[in-house]
Amino acid sequence: MSKTYEGSRTIDGIVVTADGAPLDARYDIQEFTTMGFEWTYEGKEPRQLALALLADHLGDDQKALALSEAFMRRIVADLDNDWQWLNSQNEGMASSSPPRGRLLAMAGRRVR
Repeated sequence: MSKTYEGSRTIDGIVVTADGAPLDARYDIQEFTTMGFEWTYEGKEPRQLALALLADHLGDDQKALALSEAFMRRIVADLDNDWQWLNSQNEGMASSSPPRGRLLAMAGRRVR
């Protein structure tokens, strides 16, 4: 089953959804920050987003935690202000070396 993930910066702040519903920050797995999600740089808030995305996509909390730093550095830090992707088109997103160009293309960035 595919799921659509979206992130945007609005006048009211950061919004991240999974199929239109707010994405759970998954503080129950690990609390990197209490400040919510962020992206476009490396840090605590982008890592919280990486963890939440991976946990939702994988359904495996420990694997999501183990991969969250690398995913944050390779993918989340490079997302545009507004982004969208489908997990059915990104089956490799949670591997130890995700297909960076494909994910960035899905996130609205040009593939280099």
